[in-house]
Amino acid sequence: MHTPAPQQKESAAWIFQTWAAFLLSLSMTTVGIVNLPVDNWVKGFMGMGMAFSIGSTFSLAKTMRDLHESRRLTARIDEAKVERLLSQHDNLMK
Repeated sequence: MHTPAPQQKESAAWIFQTWAAFLLSLSMTTVGIVNLPVDNWVKGFMGMGMAFSIGSTFSLAKTMRDLHESRRLTARIDEAKVERLLSQHDNLMK
């Protein structure tokens, strides 16, 4: 019989660490851009670049997660089909 794959759960400490690292890096980069000794249009350009990088990173992470889950579901469906064929074959042999 098939046993389902265990679901991996992230700990509260890991979730806190990832959010803290994200917010800290975002804050430090923002402070760095604001304090650069350049014109405001350069700061604006760098800020837009940072915002675009963050947005595309979230999109990439979501796409990769969705692709991984889709492949996992397809593999489970294929495994169920093989199990069904094997069980039908066993019934024919008896």
